[in-house]
Amino acid sequence: MNSGNGAGFAAQSYLLAQQQQQQQQQQQQDALAQAKELEAAKYQNQVLYARLSAPSYGTGASNGGGGGGGIAGGEALYQLMLELFSATNREQALAELSRRRDQNPDLGVALWNAYGVMTILYQEIIAIYPLLNPPALTMPVSNRVCNSLALLQLVATHEQTRMQLLKANVPQLLYPFLSTTSKAKQYDNLRLTSLGVIGALVKHDSHEVISFFVATEFLPLCLKIMDIGSELCKVVATFIFQKIILDDGGFHYVTSHPKRLHTVLVILNNVISQMVAAPSGRLLKSVTKCLIRLADNQKAQEEMREGVSEHLRDATFAQVLAEDVSYRRLIYQLHMKLA
Repeated sequence: MNSGNGAGFAAQSYLLAQQQQQQQQQQQQDALAQAKELEAAKYQNQVLYARLSAPSYGTGASNGGGGGGGIAGGEALYQLMLELFSATNREQALAELSRRRDQNPDLGVALWNAYGVMTILYQEIIAIYPLLNPPALTMPVSNRVCNSLALLQLVATHEQTRMQLLKANVPQLLYPFLSTTSKAKQYDNLRLTSLGVIGALVKHDSHEVISFFVATEFLPLCLKIMDIGSELCKVVATFIFQKIILDDGGFHYVTSHPKRLHTVLVILNNVISQMVAAPSGRLLKSVTKCLIRLADNQKAQEEMREGVSEHLRDATFAQVLAEDVSYRRLIYQLHMKLA
């Protein structure tokens, strides 16, 4: 018994020593990988700093300072990006970068290429998902996420990074925000800023971009916001919907299914009816452009002859008609298509 116990103890000691050795080897490998990763990050950030410091990246032209102003602007942006990695300074850095987003047209490229920055923006977005349902979002948290979304819009706007953002499926991270129904300001701001990112992607009339939003079931979210959103959200959502149906693929998607087409026409009529008390020229023109495009489909044309809102036929929006020549032309074009 004693010899057996001794053999068992020796076997256990051997296995324990093996496990400890493997753990040490794994820790060494992890440390080596982390060192390599930090070295790569250091190099990438040095490259980024060099790019930001170039005159074409800085704000020297607007300050009248030439190349020197560019270097100062680039250094400031670089420092703000570094502060994103600090949990203490991140909120302020997001706000400051968002405030400066109009000062540097290439900031979106810098954000996309900076080591770890996009991951931080994704984390900021995903972190508030639990606050959406049930609604528990505060205004400061909403403002922080909106600053992250504003930076994401810079990436969506720039021609060098637009398609990369799309191919990474980043817009789908915003769909939970568009699904919210709370009318509180913090949620409305979140929806509006998210729509701004998508609007930046669709405004360039790219078939690939439109196909992405059709395939990922964005349209129901867009229509819902057109129906129940605030005025600004309605304006942006209707603009996006207009861009979708101007594309042949998007137009076919909407008009090829009778129930889907009927739903779209009902919502457009709802949007018109909701403007009776407080007309919005921008929104009226966007809705009318959508109806004109849909009238290119025979089934839609037939339904619109009977079902288009009477407010577009009577004097409900007479003041807008009197003040806006472009709207008068759109209404005339719509009536001619339905005649």
